[in-house]
Amino acid sequence: MAANLPLSSRRRRSLFLLLPLILILTFTLTSLLSSPKSPSSNLSSALISSSSPPCGSLSSDLTNGHWSNATTPRQPLYGATCPFHRNAWNCLRNGRAHMDAINSWSWLPDRCAGDPISRIDPVRFLSAMRGKKIGFVGDSLNENFVTALLCVLWSGDETARKWKRKGAWKGGYFPKFDLIVGYHRAVLLANYTWMPVEKLSQYPKDGIKGIYRVDVDVAADDWNRITKFYDVLIFNTGHWWGPDKFPKEKPLVFFREGKPINPPLGIHDGLNVVISSMVSYIEKEVPEKTLKLWRTQSPRHFFGGEWDQNGSCLFNEPLKEHELDSWFDPKNKGINREAREVNEIIREAILGTSIELFNLTHLSELRADAHPAIWLGKKDAVSVWGQDCLHWCLPGLPDTWVDLLTARILHSFGR
Repeated sequence: MAANLPLSSRRRRSLFLLLPLILILTFTLTSLLSSPKSPSSNLSSALISSSSPPCGSLSSDLTNGHWSNATTPRQPLYGATCPFHRNAWNCLRNGRAHMDAINSWSWLPDRCAGDPISRIDPVRFLSAMRGKKIGFVGDSLNENFVTALLCVLWSGDETARKWKRKGAWKGGYFPKFDLIVGYHRAVLLANYTWMPVEKLSQYPKDGIKGIYRVDVDVAADDWNRITKFYDVLIFNTGHWWGPDKFPKEKPLVFFREGKPINPPLGIHDGLNVVISSMVSYIEKEVPEKTLKLWRTQSPRHFFGGEWDQNGSCLFNEPLKEHELDSWFDPKNKGINREAREVNEIIREAILGTSIELFNLTHLSELRADAHPAIWLGKKDAVSVWGQDCLHWCLPGLPDTWVDLLTARILHSFGR
């Protein structure tokens, strides 16, 4: 019947049908133009929210971005009374100066149109991960990380209680959501044992007190029985691979299939072999459905000397981007170069595997201001151990790690 209408009538009818669409488009453009942000910024934000993964959930969000304290300061989600705190990192209780400033900085990924990463909603995360188990395996920097996660989640479920089953060094159970978070201390990941000099039969005994035997093909007992227990596993190693932990009189000696590796490996080559072996073990023993992340090195910020040579980190603001290479580039042979050296080994080892890189190094290199430094909670701690320019204040930088980790987990699980 429409075909029998005069041409002018059909045109009026078509315009009438298009009118609602025109009004909707006009309203949308007016909203974008009237926003305090620029139209292009709002349009980018709208596109990100509608078609892209959430800000902070992609690998590139960790490595491409900058810190800013121009946004609204974010208040920590927990304080000094969190029951999962470790004394030396509880900077609020220890009276560390500039804690408000440390927690005023937000990470803004380049992809996110000038917006900072979203702060975790603890209750939403706990609800989305109901019945799940999240595990950390590694050294004290992973403990620093898991402590932040436990305290953040505790703010969403204060009925949480400490959990140390399955060989966990530390952990928490959140009964309202049946969620477990555990940390398994395995500083080398591979199994290692002390062998005093009296028990050595095939090793030169001059000038040594014994050796630490490292079985490069054997996962440490601390975690080799939990490979199928967790739904998410976050691994790290690297900070113990140095002469301060294993001096010449107590060296690491590497074994494979129960026999010493010949020719003997130096500590750097030993690290390479161990990481490659542990990656193979993880690929074999951890189920495919498990989200497997390898956290890159957390950088140190010792200025003026090592921890036992009056090295200091009394900084009041983050480093500048152009300063990073002078601090961390291995070519400069500085005392803080270990992070980038270890990261190269990690990247090569996990290439082509199901293990995903969780690269926190770059954004953390900038945060020289966020360590406990001299505020360690014990009167003589600094005179004995020096300043702590390795671990991080809590609350502090690891809370940003938590925001990024939980965004990645939710995205991976489609929640």
